[in-house]
Amino acid sequence: MVYSVIGTGAIGGYYGGRLANAGNEVHFLLHRDYEHVVRNGLQVDSVSGSFHLDDVLAHKSPDSMPKSDVVLVCLKTVNNALLGELLPPLLKEDTLVLLIQNGIGVEADVQAMFPGVSLAAGLAFICCAKNEPGHVNHQCFGSINIGNYSCPDQSRVDALLADFVAAGIDAHLVSYDEARWRKSVWNMPFNGMTVVMQAQTDALLANPSMRALIKEQMLEVIHAARHLGVTGIDDGFADSMIEMTLAMTPYSPSMKLDYEFHRPMEIDYLYSRPISIAREAGFEMPKLSMLEAQLRFLEEKNL
Repeated sequence: MVYSVIGTGAIGGYYGGRLANAGNEVHFLLHRDYEHVVRNGLQVDSVSGSFHLDDVLAHKSPDSMPKSDVVLVCLKTVNNALLGELLPPLLKEDTLVLLIQNGIGVEADVQAMFPGVSLAAGLAFICCAKNEPGHVNHQCFGSINIGNYSCPDQSRVDALLADFVAAGIDAHLVSYDEARWRKSVWNMPFNGMTVVMQAQTDALLANPSMRALIKEQMLEVIHAARHLGVTGIDDGFADSMIEMTLAMTPYSPSMKLDYEFHRPMEIDYLYSRPISIAREAGFEMPKLSMLEAQLRFLEEKNL
């Protein structure tokens, strides 16, 4: 299959790089480090095995990219308005678009932009960063859950999963709603709390009060999901996420990095949408609603 990556940052560089390193045809849309990658290739330093791509199929514009079987969208959701220009040149009748993005409600909005396009959700559990041109640093974890949102042919999603697994990626098929809410159990507490408290994950969990608050926030997400009819996520998942995070390298999630670099934060899909969806169904998320308000205040001062 022919793959294209929109948003070759840490996530797009890692998963796209793994696919390319395994021999797949992968085209990368780059912006600021296009010239660097053309000259020097793409370096992925990874706990799962480092590698270097010498001849990267790098593009500065989607107009030079081929029609693709699969498009990996790895943009921050604050930039999704750009998809109206970036995605159409890559689409053919049976293209599958995998949205490896944070939050709840992403697919519904992209589907409204592209009514006939097949979409799937990619929920990455990974610690990685791209702090230098053409250089991805994968620190720990790396699995990805894939949920079919609107692809009528499940075999196309299965083929995508098979390519991920063959490339050495720990990939799993899960139901769409479970995938999105399961990732939010980690994302909603840690992204916002690392910004508000100006602390990495390890420091938050080392403090008993913060650890208790984060667990309460996780349970709000789990109970909201359950209220919405999502199965497969029980209360014990909160403890599992906390234990997983304790085993992680001390980490600054993407929202904390965005705040530090004075970039817009993904508040809409990470907080406003899930809180609104839960409220419409009769379930309130008071602790996470307070966190959303704090993030809105900080962003207004920071931009």
